[in-house]
Amino acid sequence: MAKAKRTTKFVCSSCGYESPKWMGKCPNCGEWNQMVEALEPSKKASRSSFQHTGEPSKAMRITDVMSESEKRVQTKMPELNRVLGGGVVEGSMVLVGGDPGIGKSTLLLQVSAELTLADKKVLYISGEESVKQTKLRAERLQVSGDNLYLYAETNLEAIQATIDFIKPDFVIIDSIQTVYHPDVTSAAGSVSQVRESTAALMRIAKMQNITVFIVGHVTKEGAIAGPRLLEHMVDTVLYFEGERHHAYRILRAVKNRFGSTNEIGIFEMRDVGLVEVANPSEVFLEERLDNASGSTVVASMEGTRPVLVEIQALVSPTMFGNAKRMATGLDYNKVSLIMAVLEKRVGLLLQNQDAYLKAAGGVRLDEPAVDLAIAVSVASSYHDRPTKSTDCFIGELGLTGEVRSVARIEERVKEASKLGFKRIFIPTNNGGEFKIPKSVEIVRVATIAEALQQALPK
Repeated sequence: MAKAKRTTKFVCSSCGYESPKWMGKCPNCGEWNQMVEALEPSKKASRSSFQHTGEPSKAMRITDVMSESEKRVQTKMPELNRVLGGGVVEGSMVLVGGDPGIGKSTLLLQVSAELTLADKKVLYISGEESVKQTKLRAERLQVSGDNLYLYAETNLEAIQATIDFIKPDFVIIDSIQTVYHPDVTSAAGSVSQVRESTAALMRIAKMQNITVFIVGHVTKEGAIAGPRLLEHMVDTVLYFEGERHHAYRILRAVKNRFGSTNEIGIFEMRDVGLVEVANPSEVFLEERLDNASGSTVVASMEGTRPVLVEIQALVSPTMFGNAKRMATGLDYNKVSLIMAVLEKRVGLLLQNQDAYLKAAGGVRLDEPAVDLAIAVSVASSYHDRPTKSTDCFIGELGLTGEVRSVARIEERVKEASKLGFKRIFIPTNNGGEFKIPKSVEIVRVATIAEALQQALPK
């Protein structure tokens, strides 16, 4: 009997582009020496298409489709519930990415314990640790429960058989780069393996209504390793951010089919695992120095939560021909634009000044409302005159030097008042009446020159 022929193709490890022949440079992404050989059987098992119920799919009128609200499971971690949009959606697939050692496995092991307390059966599958090693880590985190099952396996067929046998409500795969499909001949972690394994797990999640969490490794650039298709396939993509040698971690949603992508959750890494930070504003401001030039505070919105963050600037004469600009936690182009506005509209000579800016605490600020605080911080460092420690700045800066209105001003003012700020700078044209706390003085400014005149008096 003739053997089944295998077709040979070459797949780009960076972007997943497929070619019938090897090429030194990928024509899709332009990367060199990324084409790897992949052998696949010519006869593939036929896969039928199914709905979430497991029945064969068919076209239906939208008026005939019965809509139902998403069933969510609430954990005892409000920070996680907020990022997921109100809880874990049953039958969804969640991808968690982050740097090595940031705490992805710790977070999911603690989530497993929280779900078992809600009478849910959880299967934790580790492809990087043995069962005994996972048990040791669970003991350190004080994680236990009769409904928590540990399984060390990387073969996808064995994983599917175990899921069919245990019938869990939640499955955690740590990590997807270690799982391999026996029918795909490429190595585990390759583009083909990650794609096939994720597709199989997605079918399990949708057909059996099992929520699947998968851990994804990241590249040195910070993107999730494997094909970009991986992030398109899943329902939710979470990034676990923070410095490995610092205590605070930020959980951020960059894709969420069941909620907002603007929410963040803040955790502190301790000996017993991750502990939620109830008031992140105090964390970001606890080490702020009084009467320090180049330091301002902005009330930024992270989803539905107002967060007060310190913005620091250091402006000093350059020692080279071209001035240097650096920004950490802030958009570099935004910083360059604001400095150009300060030079043109206020008269600050910044072209021969090096400028270094950062958002303290490791948080990243992208919204327009931080513009005014950045501008005041740069001017404060340039003149070496500090702002008052009880001042807070909120507003967007235009190219003509005007301070433009921002959204949700009332919530920002209330958060600043709660933490003891006495004077809050806001745009003059911020429409709508709102209740102003008695202990707060609202300073309305129309231009950046007016704001600097009141914030940095001579």
